Amino acid sequence: MVNARTYPLWRELALREDLPKEALKTVIEALCTPATTPNGFDSQADRWREEALKAALPALLARTSAKRLRGRLLVHADEKTLAALAAAGTVTTADVPAVLRHRRAWAGLISALARHPGQVEAAIALLPRLSSHEVEHVVREWDPDRYTRNAADVPVPPVPQELFDAVLEACLTPLAAYLLHPEPEEGWAALSDFPADWSLDLAGHSGWAMLARCPERWAELAAHPTLGPAVQHLLLDQAETQALEDARLRAAGADPDGEEPPADPAPALSEDLLLACLPALCLPELAELPNPQLTARRTLHHIAHRVQKNPRLKALAADQLHAAADALVTHGQLLSPPEKQDSDLNFDSRILRLAEDLALLGADRDHLAGACAQLACLDQPAVVSPAPSRTLIRIIDNVDPDHDRPARLLERHSEHRRVQALTALAANPHTPHTAVTDVLDGLHPAELAWITERAGGPDWFLGAAAAVPVAADKNDGVLRLVSDDELGKHDDPAAVLQSWLDSPATGEILSRSEIYRAVIKSRHHTPEHLLQIPADEVLSRNEPETALQTLLDRCGKSTDRWAALAAALTFAYDEENITFGELLDSLDHAPARTQTP
Repeated sequence: MVNARTYPLWRELALREDLPKEALKTVIEALCTPATTPNGFDSQADRWREEALKAALPALLARTSAKRLRGRLLVHADEKTLAALAAAGTVTTADVPAVLRHRRAWAGLISALARHPGQVEAAIALLPRLSSHEVEHVVREWDPDRYTRNAADVPVPPVPQELFDAVLEACLTPLAAYLLHPEPEEGWAALSDFPADWSLDLAGHSGWAMLARCPERWAELAAHPTLGPAVQHLLLDQAETQALEDARLRAAGADPDGEEPPADPAPALSEDLLLACLPALCLPELAELPNPQLTARRTLHHIAHRVQKNPRLKALAADQLHAAADALVTHGQLLSPPEKQDSDLNFDSRILRLAEDLALLGADRDHLAGACAQLACLDQPAVVSPAPSRTLIRIIDNVDPDHDRPARLLERHSEHRRVQALTALAANPHTPHTAVTDVLDGLHPAELAWITERAGGPDWFLGAAAAVPVAADKNDGVLRLVSDDELGKHDDPAAVLQSWLDSPATGEILSRSEIYRAVIKSRHHTPEHLLQIPADEVLSRNEPETALQTLLDRCGKSTDRWAALAAALTFAYDEENITFGELLDSLDHAPARTQTP
């Protein structure tokens, strides 16, 4: 048992260069043995021991060659210390078995070991011990002190080519293997409604991180017999995005207050590289996955996304893109009459995305006409102009008098996407004109205004939109919420508020809260107005004190009604989407037992 007060002495002995070899074992045992007293383990003294050992560890390992003693020391070192000692050459591959007996391999240790030429092969042999997401860190953490190193410090040697190649292959192999056998995983059915489908998750972040470090080898790697398909997918998905991000970073680094970088920096992929990647362009590996109505739709969108990133593909691979779009629409039955379910919150976005993708990739006239017909089936937008207030919107409105124009209001909640998709379809030369004009006849007035002001489509399309007749008794299609002062000038302000609640706009998720808020805040509202508004809007989102008197009158001195109210206002009451009136009616089912004072 070593006295805790002597740990500084043992530390200084360990650091002495003239310490006899015969004393090493004793010093090591003193510093590695947990601190105890006659009464048991001493946690405070053991912390002093650990600090003394940490300071003496490099010197002790440098002088100790016996495996047992080195193992005794290594078990007490943390990962950061071990990696630093390995980088310095104090810990070598001969120590790895002792290290791995007590901890798993990590990227920093492999990087540090590979700093020394004679240990690169042994370091590479440790890569399979890492999890897939850690392998790339071997290169990323090659120089962990890069942000703190001084100019006078010895520079870190470059990553050995053998190590780089091994890490690159290890990062690309999982994606290459998946592409050979893209089988459904357990739980496939449960993922059918997910917006991000596992079957199209080809990001391979580790693989791309390695590829981005060696652009000079892209052509060679794209032609690799086993890794080539994975490389092609990553280049098509990531290269241009990375080039744009790099341009932004360079511009910010050169002048943080300077101009924005060009929107179209030099392409990251040459035409020859794009041609080399064409075998992967249309995701042939995923053609036979189950649930084609899901996978075909997402495959089509994935291809469209690639073309948007690499616009030159439209000319380089036009026939291939057209054939893929036609096959996916047919195989996935993407133009079958859609049935919207109340719980399907992504219905509109799927229709819009399909139309946009076919506008970019399609050439089949029937398919393009079918996309137009699906757009016509979508609900008309609900365009609402909020009541004047001291919000930023009103401030902007004062500066920009066109802020409340129908076309601008349509964009406020991204409700212009239907006409935007229709414009893209009209710009496709293969789309039948009659399919487009048939949709125009059913558009909301604000959508027609958006085409006139913002679309920029072909002349025949703009002319057809301008020629759509508008009934003389129709306004611009905007529900304009006015201030209480304006309402006060009306003969029947309550009737105006009721017209707001009766408007189709109350069925649109982005507009209805604006309408409900305006009615609740108005001094002209009546109890009948409140009864029609969702209970959640009245009781929690918009000045709940408005409903206090109504609740006091309804519940009165009935203990059961107050209990029923508390039971109704659980965390789930807002999900039931009941009106304030329905909530009050539910309280009437409580037994009418009253308490006498």
